Amino acid sequence: MNFFFIFIVFIGIAIVIRLVAGSIDTGRIESYVSQQGWTLLDKSWDPFGPGWFGEKDSRIYQIVYRDSEGDIHKAHVKTSLLSGVYLTNDHVVERDKKATAEGSETDEDLQQENERLRRKIQELEKG
Repeated sequence: MNFFFIFIVFIGIAIVIRLVAGSIDTGRIESYVSQQGWTLLDKSWDPFGPGWFGEKDSRIYQIVYRDSEGDIHKAHVKTSLLSGVYLTNDHVVERDKKATAEGSETDEDLQQENERLRRKIQELEKG
């Protein structure tokens, strides 16, 4: 019975430590995102996110945020008490519709520009 009681106490302590660390991480991530001029839309703990293997003291979260241009991003964040906040696998999941409507480059425009640059490279390689 003594062993079982000690085991339950350790499990309880581990849960409390994880909850406190998660609370501190939330504040650290929100602060980082706001310093960049972004808006945090969602955050969830992702213990097996990129870079988890071999990591001892950092925790990994998946976040969704809106950048200063209005685009929505999805990224993974690695954070710990001593290492700060690091984003990985950051990619745009939705472009701001207003910016696209106001004349920013579309995929078709970019494809045409790529083709023009390929032709230019071929001309330069020929001499």
